Amino acid sequence: MDSPRTNATARIGEDDRDSAVRRVREAYAEEHLTHEEMDERLGRVLAATTHGELAAALDPLPAEDPGGTETIAAAGGRIRRRGVWQVPRYLKVESAFGRVRLDLSRARFEHPVTAIELNLGTGNAVIVVPRDAVVDVSGLATGWKDVRYTPRQPSGPGAPRFRLSGAMGYGRLRIRHAWR
Repeated sequence: MDSPRTNATARIGEDDRDSAVRRVREAYAEEHLTHEEMDERLGRVLAATTHGELAAALDPLPAEDPGGTETIAAAGGRIRRRGVWQVPRYLKVESAFGRVRLDLSRARFEHPVTAIELNLGTGNAVIVVPRDAVVDVSGLATGWKDVRYTPRQPSGPGAPRFRLSGAMGYGRLRIRHAWR
């Protein structure tokens, strides 16, 4: 959920509901809830439509682990990540000059939503996401070229989600879905 100041009558989004379901499951796995309590709270979470109803279903569960932040940076040259690697909840990619290639197709995600902040001066970037991923590029500002991305439809309910933000100076961002 957003913050303690979030309007209790505001409608919740899919990400809020996913986060709440994960919190209930984690509380059960850590033996803070019995199986019956977990079932009851999951029912309330799935039926909730507002932040107030969601907060009531989660009260007094332990706070959610905010996850880590990792920064990948290079002043010049190439940034490349591929293969099997652990992706934190928040990933910052910074490069003044050079190309960036992030292959997330075989990566492991601990959280259903991963925020990727790109701060790139010059150079192109390519991000390969899993086949069923959902990508939101609305938070990314581009200076010279547009973002090349064609969303894949439909994505399943457990599909990883990515929110891109930041700024790209001179260069193009291309996002594509993995073949497998």
